Amino acid sequence: MDREDFVETYGFNLADLNQLLKEKKYRAFTEKLNDLNEADIADYIESLAPEMRLLVFRMLHKDIATDVFSFLEVDVQEGLINEVNDKELSSIVEELNVDDAVDMLEELPAIIVNRVLQNAKPETRKLINQFLKYPEDSAGSIMTAEFLSVKRRMTVKEAFDYIREHADRTETIYVLYVTDSQRHLKGVLTVKDLLMSPMDAVLNDIMEDNVIKCETIDDQEEVADLFTHYDLLSIPVVDQENRLVGIVTVDDIVDVIEDEATEDIEKMAAIVPTEREYFQVSVIETWKSRIPWLMLLMVSATFTGIIINSFEEALAACVALTGFIPMLMDTSGNCGSQASVTVIRALSLGDVEFKDIAKVVFKEVRVAFLCGVSLSAVNFLKIFLIDHLLFHNASITLMVDLVVCLTLCFTIICAKFVGCTLPMIADKLGFDPAVMASPFITTIVDAVSLLIYFTFAIVLLGI
Repeated sequence: MDREDFVETYGFNLADLNQLLKEKKYRAFTEKLNDLNEADIADYIESLAPEMRLLVFRMLHKDIATDVFSFLEVDVQEGLINEVNDKELSSIVEELNVDDAVDMLEELPAIIVNRVLQNAKPETRKLINQFLKYPEDSAGSIMTAEFLSVKRRMTVKEAFDYIREHADRTETIYVLYVTDSQRHLKGVLTVKDLLMSPMDAVLNDIMEDNVIKCETIDDQEEVADLFTHYDLLSIPVVDQENRLVGIVTVDDIVDVIEDEATEDIEKMAAIVPTEREYFQVSVIETWKSRIPWLMLLMVSATFTGIIINSFEEALAACVALTGFIPMLMDTSGNCGSQASVTVIRALSLGDVEFKDIAKVVFKEVRVAFLCGVSLSAVNFLKIFLIDHLLFHNASITLMVDLVVCLTLCFTIICAKFVGCTLPMIADKLGFDPAVMASPFITTIVDAVSLLIYFTFAIVLLGI
């Protein structure tokens, strides 16, 4: 939230808070601070000097302190954990939602994790350890155990009584999951369903038994796809025996979608993914994440130099060909990148699968043909009118113009073909298709475009 929005929403700005804190007017500071949204309080605490964060955190009302803590960045959480006493730490751990506690512990050093678990109640510690055992990036690792489940033999009145009694210990009350005596998932209903039904109606008669669910070991990306496809607010998580063990809520899925999108972008840019924010990653760590792919791409790019050197005599015979190499390589690389990004996105959304590869190739080749003809026609006119007639470059003849334009058309078709097939093949082999993105495909297409270029030059110009 920027300064203007902050003033409009709360009637004062951050400078007012800082001034009250500086003047040690703690009563007024506390009143204004606790009026803020929990996420904004977390942002404010993060903006403070490390030595001031604990002081401000202790000024928060108990009923919002834990929520604020869950919004803090991991490094700030770690700093507070190191400074609070055991009683305060126990209170934080017990009030945190289990999924938030697990997310935090997965990022903290082992020595701090041990202290957190030592200050948790036995039942909380057991639950956290159970969540930590689930595979990373699985539904089990992001689910929460704070949910409402009702028995199918309950009446609507009994369900409402149950909600009133347990709502303060759950993350959401909008969706209820119906189970039998063995916790097997049998159905789902919403609070709206309860409101629209007679008080003596039995849940088994009004529930929806066709439940969209996932298992604890399902990949979190697959769970995110279910949320997107069915517009869910939450989804039940069951074990292999269909027993309800938790739910995944939409706020957790938003984080998953953001993390996965960031990871794909980093892979498409030839960067080893990292889950931390930009300024939290040191220069050395950033260098380590970028140099492997840069090294590989640099070595692979030497093949283009080898190709140029092998056709040195052809270039010497017609020097004019040299000036068009950058344009051909850049254009073909851009076309390959367009195709690869489009297909990678379609794969991530589930719009296409490997079995659709023939359809994808057929479509992309037709698109490539239209693009190639259009760009070649414009390029032919540009070379003829500007290079040949306007600048009177005698070395650029109509045949040279023809070689360049034919190469452009064919390289675009090849680039589109490579760009659409490599991600699908990678996905089929179990690799992340995002790896087969711009840098990698551009390197391949550059070499192919040079081979096509010199082949046309030799055949049509007789050099």
